[in-house]
Amino acid sequence: MTETTSTNDIAQLIAKDLPFLRRYARALTGTQDSGDAYAAATLEAILEDRSAFSSEIAPKVALFRVFHDIWTSSGAAIEQPDTGLEERAQQHLSRLTSGTREALLLSSIEQLETRDVATIMRSEENEVKDLLDIAHREMSQATTGRILIIEDEAIIAMDIEGIISEMGHSSVGNARTHDAAVEIVGREKPDLILADIQLADNSSGVEAVNEILSIHDDIPVIFITAFPERLLTGERPEPAFLISKPYSEDQVRSAVSQAMFFSSTETLHA
Repeated sequence: MTETTSTNDIAQLIAKDLPFLRRYARALTGTQDSGDAYAAATLEAILEDRSAFSSEIAPKVALFRVFHDIWTSSGAAIEQPDTGLEERAQQHLSRLTSGTREALLLSSIEQLETRDVATIMRSEENEVKDLLDIAHREMSQATTGRILIIEDEAIIAMDIEGIISEMGHSSVGNARTHDAAVEIVGREKPDLILADIQLADNSSGVEAVNEILSIHDDIPVIFITAFPERLLTGERPEPAFLISKPYSEDQVRSAVSQAMFFSSTETLHA
């Protein structure tokens, strides 16, 4: 196999998982700039040393493991613009037990098996299980708040409301359209927004969120979509928290806990 062919093969293997690495990096670091810096550094490391991308494990696991090698060795010091969100994100991260946030995101949001998380983090499965237990305890201690649900399917909205209620949060309402979402926020500013992308009247949940954030830019947002890769193109600002449909209860719990704990978001522009 020639060097060019080898590089092309790796590029093809990476391509389908790169959007999810961006999602993970942004949720982990708390900002788009920081997450993209780490994703770029990961690709550069693979280009410089193709052996870093192991052919003996699944491509997504191999890609995420290269990322983690950089993440752990750099001490979260990749150069990036200095912003208030980044400073706040690092302050929050410093309060967590080392490794817990990574294990939780990989397990819940990325839906990776414990053995794969252990491979990525170069750890043992029992150690990952311990980290997940600690993560759930620490995240559950985050401040509870009032959540706006933007979802046009009644059953899904009821399910999400049930999950957040069990977590100790309250709902300020469920909006089925763009206008309803903006109207509710005008009456009661929520602490978090959980938004679907396509709404009942064919309006956009993205546009509704952007209009809300143009006034209240400090509200963290979690987007829900059946096609997350369409929102993770790298061509425009992307959400830090993104749940794929069909979602699991653990995904919702994890994303809500972390968004509330992190209390930061990136506006997703249409």
